[in-house]
Amino acid sequence: MKFKIIMTFIYLAIINLLLACSGAPATDTAEQDTTTNNNKSEVGNSDKPTVTTVKAARKGGPAEIVLNVKNMPDPQASLIGFFAESHFKADTTSVNNGKIVFTNPEGYDQGLYYVSIGKDKFAQIMLGDDQKFELSLDAEDPLNTIVVKGSEENELFYDNLKYEQDFNIRFADVNNKLKTLSEGSAEYKKLEVEKEALEQERKDVLNKLFKEHPDNLFTKFKMAGQNPEVRKDLSDKEQVYHFRKEFWDNVDFSDERLIRTPVINNKLKRYIKELTPQNADSIVHYSKILIDKTLQYPEYFKYFSNWVVLEYEAGKSTIMDAEAVFVNITREYFTRERAFWADSMEVYAIINRGREMGNSLVGQKGPNISVPGPDGTPKTLYDSKADYIVVYLYAPSCEHCMEETPKLVQWYNENKNKGCDVYAIALDTEIPEWKDYIAKNNMTFTNVHDPTNRSIYATYYVDVTPELYLLNKDRTIIGKNLKTFQLETVIAKDKEKR
Repeated sequence: MKFKIIMTFIYLAIINLLLACSGAPATDTAEQDTTTNNNKSEVGNSDKPTVTTVKAARKGGPAEIVLNVKNMPDPQASLIGFFAESHFKADTTSVNNGKIVFTNPEGYDQGLYYVSIGKDKFAQIMLGDDQKFELSLDAEDPLNTIVVKGSEENELFYDNLKYEQDFNIRFADVNNKLKTLSEGSAEYKKLEVEKEALEQERKDVLNKLFKEHPDNLFTKFKMAGQNPEVRKDLSDKEQVYHFRKEFWDNVDFSDERLIRTPVINNKLKRYIKELTPQNADSIVHYSKILIDKTLQYPEYFKYFSNWVVLEYEAGKSTIMDAEAVFVNITREYFTRERAFWADSMEVYAIINRGREMGNSLVGQKGPNISVPGPDGTPKTLYDSKADYIVVYLYAPSCEHCMEETPKLVQWYNENKNKGCDVYAIALDTEIPEWKDYIAKNNMTFTNVHDPTNRSIYATYYVDVTPELYLLNKDRTIIGKNLKTFQLETVIAKDKEKR
């Protein structure tokens, strides 16, 4: 059961608009490769420039895209584009004897597109500046039958796809043979040399592409997909540090076309979800490093800052203190000066929600509150002299609370003489229902309820009930979003630090 205040409903309506675009979520299709690039400093931009302009999407010239498709079963074909995490239907046309023609006098937004050529079958095309070209292919085997006419972008694209297909077969063959040999043997060493030669061959192919066609969309796309080289001479920790620091070096943030390919979304997810430790402090730290790189590039700034906030939305994320991510990112970037995509009321709602969350983050002092008990007398949280206090926010009608409350009661009875206490705050209830719930569950710890919510507003933030906070002897919040079975572990860790 969710406990919401009015501003929460406003926030949910707003946040869904922040990255709004048509279409369903896209699947992950961008590659991740390896190449070398120069270092850049892993620090934020101390000048913190503001974003003040929004550039229009970059379209190509007049579009006339012709596909001659053998074994085309469907009477219609769609042109499907990417934007950030979504894909959308850019156009639909009839198929005439296997001939598909997409026309647009203004051109389509530049990026990577799919053309549907049958059930679960697609032909990929790159739409750059020149959008007048012709492709011929067999729907049964698009990659190995395609012929490109009049498009350097797509010639480069498909030449590389064919090369990668062949390279992957050869590389996998060498790797599989290596697995069958004893490390250090003469044959093993010979194959290692062959493997290194293959890796160098691929680097040479890519470097030739980057040098000869630096401004093509496909080149920018391919370059952005490259990973830093792993520094094998360093420790594992140092390898991760440099890999993460250099992860975005190959991305040209001045080229907004890349947002209309899968590569940026895939890199973003990998950087935040895989290369960043999944705790609030690390997520905030590395998110800021990345977002600061994009402050002069509005579309990337908007996308990255919103993605982080949405990904770690309170009640949705499983990390302990997701609210800390929301609070820190919105404080820094969702300001009236920087959040150019939102009006003043939207910004106000986000700032206000951040303020509500910001009073009860892990590592901060737990707010001292005084809330009426069953007899109407205020019960003050800090009156408890226990070393550890659980602040338990629940609703009597909440099914999950009905499961958690008996567990917490049992834990309290087992630990009340060991320096532990519980301060239980009832939400979304009437006084008779609340008192019946206390009696039914034998809740002999401190119980409070304020029908107006004034006593607890903007103190202990709760999005989904039940919510358990844990305060230590210093009344610092050392845990939140907890289950009863986790309390002893968190307490034990806190005792180790003392």
